[in-house]
Amino acid sequence: MLIGEVARLSGVSARMLRHYDALGLVRPTGRSGAGYREYSGDDIRRIFHIESLRSLGLSLRDVGRALDDPGFTPSELVDDLIRQTRERIAAETELLTRLRRISAAEPGDWDDVLQVVALLRALRSTNAGTRQRAALSSVEEAEAAVPVEALVEAVLGESDPNVAGALRWALARSGGRGALAPLAEGLRSPAAEVRGRAVRAIAELPYGDVEETGPPHEGETTDPPPGEATDLPYGGQASALPHGDPPAQPRGDPTALLLDVALPHPDAEVRRHAALALGARGVADAIPALVDMVVEEANDVDAADVLSALAGRPETAERIAAALVGRLAHAAADAPVRRRLTQALADIPGSTATRALEDLAHDDDRAVALTAAYVLTIRPAR
Repeated sequence: MLIGEVARLSGVSARMLRHYDALGLVRPTGRSGAGYREYSGDDIRRIFHIESLRSLGLSLRDVGRALDDPGFTPSELVDDLIRQTRERIAAETELLTRLRRISAAEPGDWDDVLQVVALLRALRSTNAGTRQRAALSSVEEAEAAVPVEALVEAVLGESDPNVAGALRWALARSGGRGALAPLAEGLRSPAAEVRGRAVRAIAELPYGDVEETGPPHEGETTDPPPGEATDLPYGGQASALPHGDPPAQPRGDPTALLLDVALPHPDAEVRRHAALALGARGVADAIPALVDMVVEEANDVDAADVLSALAGRPETAERIAAALVGRLAHAAADAPVRRRLTQALADIPGSTATRALEDLAHDDDRAVALTAAYVLTIRPAR
């Protein structure tokens, strides 16, 4: 069979067949009377073998080895091809992600594109200072802001506490639109540190208008005064939100995500961060988790402060007092727990808390008794 017929049959161009001949991959077994190449059936089968191996990504050199070296074993080469393919897919996926993020920034011109690229690269720098500066400047570049998705990825992957704080501030300043879904995914991460970063970021997202302020100082929060009503998807106060099993799809509000997914989370650290954030937003459903924190001595001072702020309304104060008193009944043999519960009750108004303190003033533990007695002396003035 002449070269033109072979090309039509195999789909390999005559030029490539001549190249195979020059490399010694497929040498025609004969020549016509006019000197043209003639391919046998075995030659054509070899051409199909070559094309099959090339379709796997083998170079022509490796194809020749595979076909001609009796000692050649494919396993090592195939494993190497798998590794190279994975690396290529990862690189292409990274490029696609970068292009999507640049598109999401809606750059007006090529200068904006270059600015976004520079910020994205800075967020992935190995230098913590560079990452922190990029986070702080990401919300200042109004014409080329970093997409929220990139900020969330940086937040979830950041281990430096100073950079992490700057990233959460930048994410909150961005308005957080589009951040809840990837942050909710972060709550489902198998890595505890990622779950912790996710709940902290959700807790700092705004649920109203974001004020034009500078980065928060240590200890500052963007939340309104604890105990105040908040604007939530269900049209009432935070404490009126439905509760129970987390829904399959979290509601589209940071407070609702904290309540639906983070508060009932199996990770205790996630629950505690959610309880503090929800309590600061006036969500009464956080009370049981906050009381648990007092009992377990896990950020117990912060939890007691939040409970005190929540107790601004009489009905909520009675609910908190009842929860604390209920835990006292289970802490009879544990004096340190009774001390912490006594200290928490000190800031809760109402008759239930007063009666509990009167009983605690006669506690067998001297520190508990003295604390309760002292609180009772100043309680009328509170």
